[in-house]
Amino acid sequence: MVRAEQKVNDLLAEDSGMSDALSAVLAEAEQNGGTVEWADVNGELTSGQWGRIIEKGLLQSANGNGFAVQQPETIKGALNGQFNGSKSTASNGSSTADDSDEDTSWTTYDKLAGLVALGMMAGYSIQPIKNTVGGVMHMLLGPVNAVLPFYGVVLLLAVALGFYSTVFRAKLMDTEMMGDHQERMKDLQERQKAARERGDDEAIERLQKEQMDMMGDQLGMFKQQFRPMVWIMLLTIPVFLWLYWMIGPGPLPAGDTTVIMPFAGEVAWTDSLLVFPAWLAWYMICSIGSTQVIQKGLNMDITPGS
Repeated sequence: MVRAEQKVNDLLAEDSGMSDALSAVLAEAEQNGGTVEWADVNGELTSGQWGRIIEKGLLQSANGNGFAVQQPETIKGALNGQFNGSKSTASNGSSTADDSDEDTSWTTYDKLAGLVALGMMAGYSIQPIKNTVGGVMHMLLGPVNAVLPFYGVVLLLAVALGFYSTVFRAKLMDTEMMGDHQERMKDLQERQKAARERGDDEAIERLQKEQMDMMGDQLGMFKQQFRPMVWIMLLTIPVFLWLYWMIGPGPLPAGDTTVIMPFAGEVAWTDSLLVFPAWLAWYMICSIGSTQVIQKGLNMDITPGS
């Protein structure tokens, strides 16, 4: 579930009076051994505020003995943070959105890298671009190919690009923020389901508005996921163009045009394995295996919430 402090912030964003409402609930719960009933606080908060606190999961049924406050110390800490003068979402409704935009916005360098990557991508269909990029890359990779067989060069490139892409994704992606957003979406869907089951039209309408507000966050998550891909493509595209160039018009040695593949035997680099050319299938095999080893070796988890 979404962290308690995030739930508190969400409530404060909806209603500035929620700070007093939550404080009243906490105070009453402390006097009653951690539980509270509506009759105990109905003079200090509205029924709508009480319902929203329950919907957020900050209050849960205590088997007929009222409602138990969930993570009271965390809730108290979140409220104290607001009372001490930190920026609250309630008093500045745009602060969360502004922070999210700042975290997920692209820099000038990101945009420039994207334009360069798109320009080189045209080399897959425009032969002069492929030849130019391939010739330039051969100045760097030609000495390596002179020492290693071509399958070894492909393996080395797969490992190098796997390391490069793993580091950039770990560097540029805020997996904790992405995981938190996914949890908030899951929490919202659960509350929508509960509101439909009890036929609470007012809650459904309020939750639909909250869902619309979260659409901007989803755009930010998409930008967050795609940003490292730009930098990864900036290197992978010229490498792939060089591989295309080597197998096509490039200077691949005559004795290096075939490879022995698992379960397939000896095949030419241009032969098809399933739906891929042999060289690309070999690259994928090397890349998938090496990337897993790199992530484990560097203890990098780039899944949301890590």
